[in-house]
Formats: sequence, structure tokens, C-alpha cells
Amino acid sequence: MHARPRLLILTPDFPPAPGGIQLMAHRFAAGISSFQTRVVTLQAPGAEEFDRDSGCDVRRVGAGALPRGARGALLNAAACAEALSFRPDVTLCIHIVASPAAAAIRAARGTPSVQYFHAEEIGARPRLAAFAVRHADEVIAVSSYTAGLIAATGERPASLRLISPGVDIPGEASPELLDRPTFITVARLQERYKGHDVLVRALALVRAKIPDVQWVLIGDGSLRGGVEALARSYGVFDSIRFLGTVGDEERNLWLRRAHLLAMPSRVPAGGFAGEGFGIAFLEAGAYGKPVVAGNVGGAVDSVSDGESGLLVDPLDPVAVAGAITRLLEDRELAARLGAAARERARAFAWPVIVERLETVLHEQLA
Repeated sequence: MHARPRLLILTPDFPPAPGGIQLMAHRFAAGISSFQTRVVTLQAPGAEEFDRDSGCDVRRVGAGALPRGARGALLNAAACAEALSFRPDVTLCIHIVASPAAAAIRAARGTPSVQYFHAEEIGARPRLAAFAVRHADEVIAVSSYTAGLIAATGERPASLRLISPGVDIPGEASPELLDRPTFITVARLQERYKGHDVLVRALALVRAKIPDVQWVLIGDGSLRGGVEALARSYGVFDSIRFLGTVGDEERNLWLRRAHLLAMPSRVPAGGFAGEGFGIAFLEAGAYGKPVVAGNVGGAVDSVSDGESGLLVDPLDPVAVAGAITRLLEDRELAARLGAAARERARAFAWPVIVERLETVLHEQLA
């Protein structure tokens, strides 16, 4: 055995590309201290500078404008080649796209494999998801909802753990509430299940009771035009601030300023995917903000209903509007839920989550 055992992390998603899985992969690579860690991932704009400053040992695969399947094949081939020279003691696979490589390394070297599952990928690629379950020594689900999706593949994991994503706890989180009643949504305008359409309809109802309300929308994507058109048709466009993609600093400033975060994510038709966990709810909680979330999917794990936020039917604009209005009007309730949300977020701090994963990795060594 080496002075420190070697951990090979396989992931198509890694910063500087944005997203929750990317952040998770980086926090693991940077935070796991008892292993010598190497990451195999895809090339991304700005990656050279990021890797130089991150302190992580990263090997990038230049897959550029290739179609998704070809990028995955290149990533798997590079991971197998890297394993020959790096000789990992454990493999951590952050996404099922890289599971063929993890399975090949396991077969060739006897290297134990730990496989993460999020949610959306299980329904999108059911055969690959089943393969990933079958060839892993340890399966990790980010929520109880995701564990249910894993069970629906028909494969029984050798071992299953629930380890959620983590959250960065800010050093300075004191609120700077705006005078204007404000709720915020932090989500890419790419997935319909996030509930932007329901929020537009809900905003019309909220505005009837709170005329000066504003909805601040952080995130961009192909659905933005449709959301803007819907807002105009409901006559609420002038109550919305579309900020597009912003940096962490600006996002965090808005989390301090807003009165609450609303994101009524739903489970898409067919019952697959939706919110695997809902890290945005914990990020809002870290700033002492209550949330309004859908009462389905991974949000049930990240939000404690009536304690750190309000869970409602995500398909019902009246229920969503009622919860938002209640938190904007009842400042005492909002403050109480926000304080509990801050406490809850601390239990999900990244160092806590990294330590839980590290324990699992050491168990695989043993």
C-alpha cells in the first residue's frame, strides 16, 4: 500500500463548467485529504487556468464539439488509460457516463468502485444506470427519492448509501433585506421541471395582494424566451428581473437581499427525474432564507416542511402563490423558518459531507 491510498475520480462534469454535479466533483477532489486523488474529466473553456489555481490533480480529455456519446467514449478510454499508470486503490465515479471505465478498471485490477447517482440520468439512460448499479461495490444516492429511482432499474446494489450534496457555509451571512418584497429563483432556464412557468402564474396571484412584489430570476437557458412571453401574457413582466447567469458573489448578494427562495420543482411526466436533491434550497438556507419548494422528488430530503420552508403542490399556482405570499407578509414566520434553515444547512456543510464519503472510501479499501 502507498503512503496514501490512491483515489481516481471519474466525471464528465467538473469546473469551470457550471452546475451542481461539477461543484460536487470539485469539493470531493479538493476536500478528500487522506487519499492521493486524481481526476479524469472533460476539457472545458478556462480549464487550464482553473486547474492551475485549484490545486487538484486533473487530467482533461479534449472532446470539444463532439456529440455527447463520443465525448463519453473518449472519457472512458482516457480513464482506463490513466488507471494503468496511476494504479488506483479505489475508483469514485460521479456520473454513470463514466461507469463503463469504472467497471473495466474493477474487472482488470480488482479496484473497488463507488458509483454516485443523482436522478435525471437514471430515467434518461436506464440501461446504463442498471449497468452502473450492477458493476459497483458501493452505490451512493443523493436522496431517498434517487434511491427509489435506483430500485426502479430492477438491479439490487451490492450496498447502498444516502449521501446528499453539500453546501458552502458563508462567513458573512447576515441579511440585507430589500425594502421591496422580493423572492428569488436560482436555476438554469433549461429544464421545464424547475417550475418557472408555474411561478409566472403564481406571481400574478401574489401581485394581487402585494402589488410591489418582485421576482429575481438568476439563470439562463433556452426556456428564457418562453418564460418572458408567458410573463407578458399574464401582465407581470415588469415585476420580474431576469439577471441571466451571474457569478457566485452576485448570486450570494441576492440570497442575502431576498426575503425567500422559490423553486417549485416537479417530477416530469413518466415519474422519472426532476430534482435529485435541490442544493439551491440549502444554499438559500445558509443565508437564513426560508424556501418554497415542491412536495415531490429530492426537495423532500433538502427541505423540512414547516421548519426550514414550505412544501406545496408544484403544479398548483394557487398553492405556490399562497406560500410565497404567506412568507412575504408574515415576517415573523419567515424569520423563524430562515433561522431553522440556516441550522439545517450547517448539517450539510461540505466538510461534513466529504468526511462521510471518505469513510465509505476507506471501508472499500478494507
